[in-house]
Parts: sequence; C-alpha cells; structure tokens
Amino acid sequence: MRCHNGLTEAAADTDEMLVPYLEGTCPSSLEPAVVEAIRSVYDPEIPVSIFDLGLIYDLKISDAGEVKVIMTLTAPTCPVAEELPGWIQRAIAAIDGVNDVKMELVWEPFWKTEYMSEAARLELGLM
Repeated sequence: MRCHNGLTEAAADTDEMLVPYLEGTCPSSLEPAVVEAIRSVYDPEIPVSIFDLGLIYDLKISDAGEVKVIMTLTAPTCPVAEELPGWIQRAIAAIDGVNDVKMELVWEPFWKTEYMSEAARLELGLM
C-alpha cells in the first residue's frame, strides 16, 4: 500500500495536496522512522527541525521500502536550497527497510509560517 499524506493511493488521485504532512497519517510501518529521520535535519539558520518547520508537504512510502518526499523551502533564495534535500535523503536512506529515497522540491503552495508546528512557533517566539 502506498500512502499519500494520510490517504491510500486510490484516495489520493486528486491534484489537491493538504500541507504540511501530518505525522501518523501514513499506515506504513516505516513512517515513524522516516519522520524521526526528517526531524533530525535542521535548517542551519533556524533552530527547528525541517519537519516542525512544516517544509514536508507529503510522504509516499511503498511496501517495497521506496520513499518519496515532497517538500518546499522557506524561500526560493534559501542559502542551503541545494544541500537540504540531500541531507534529508541521506537521513532517510539510513533507515532499515528503506530501499530508495526520492526527493521532490515544490514551490506551490508557497510555505507559510502557519505550517510550522506549535513547538516550532514557541521555539521561535512566534506565539
């Protein structure tokens, strides 16, 4: 079974994507480890994980251990725009049971501070 932002593949055949990705919405047994791996990656300019910043828009995880991450950045001019997807890809690839990791960087919908977790907003003094 492939999951798509908490929906099975059949239910996810619409163009509309709910963002950011919500932890615990994918039925794959790999999902907790994938989210934890993404949480281990931080933007060097912001003391908050990439996951809690709300930059992960979707995770697709197949039964064969193939993971696709659809993500964005806080801005197109992000200084680590070229490196950040690779950091995430390497963190996920290290998980037992993951056989392939693909990254897709998107700009729509454009990232907003509302996508950040409550903990991230607290950490950054936005609450």
